[in-house]
Amino acid sequence: MADAWLTEARRTFHATLLAGILTRSDNGVPSNADRSSRPSIAIASAILEQLGPAQTASKLAGQTAGADFEGVCAEFLALCFARLGHLRPGRFEVRKGGGIAQFDQYAHLDDLEAIARANREIATALGSDYLIKPDILISRHPVPDTVLNAHERLVDDGAGRLSSLRSRNNAMSTLHASISCKWTLRSDRAQNARSEGLNLVRNRKGRLPHIAVITAEPAPARLASLALGTGDIDCIYHFALYELRAALEAQHRDDTLDLLDMMVDGKRLRDISDLPLDLVT
Repeated sequence: MADAWLTEARRTFHATLLAGILTRSDNGVPSNADRSSRPSIAIASAILEQLGPAQTASKLAGQTAGADFEGVCAEFLALCFARLGHLRPGRFEVRKGGGIAQFDQYAHLDDLEAIARANREIATALGSDYLIKPDILISRHPVPDTVLNAHERLVDDGAGRLSSLRSRNNAMSTLHASISCKWTLRSDRAQNARSEGLNLVRNRKGRLPHIAVITAEPAPARLASLALGTGDIDCIYHFALYELRAALEAQHRDDTLDLLDMMVDGKRLRDISDLPLDLVT
């Protein structure tokens, strides 16, 4: 029996990474490994061997690799969302980058920024942490009454006059999901993702969007630095979780495997293929 569509999409996602971002150096070090850490190199190498042959190339600069990773992840999510319309009806848009003030829950931040620009004391008090620009944004367009009433007359002038779902009440899209992409994780990058998540929680007016992180970090201890804890991020999604676990088993890294399983069992870490399904809940 042929593999399911999502399994094939996952395989294509990895093939795209192998075509440019996920490479080996002349010394055999995978581009997502920390070259100063032997465990990181060993685990990343074992993952790479399972995914397929990699090109030998110089490691891309950090910003270039990060931007390319964002693009591949955005393309994967857009393809998946197009297949899941029967589970989550509506007009959704997946885009790479952009500010959150363009969406209904955060539109007030533009007014806040204008006030801050006009008053130095207020600007000092507020800071700029609320000016978030996530790597990937998924939004839902408001719905016209003709669509809401397609099967029966659900809405009229007598009710539902404030809901942002109705386009007659609101012209702005709703932020459905904010996704941070981290090719690798270091302590500063982990804290940056946490900070973005907390500000999305604190500064919203309306429903909270999904807040997720996608990473290709091979070291479970570094994954734990971001995954453990609750409240600021929904979940961390690893680009090759199945291969990571198989690598830890093959290398008999029992303590590290226990840490990985704790994150998975605690619903803090999942595979990239879980993300599209989680986003339609």
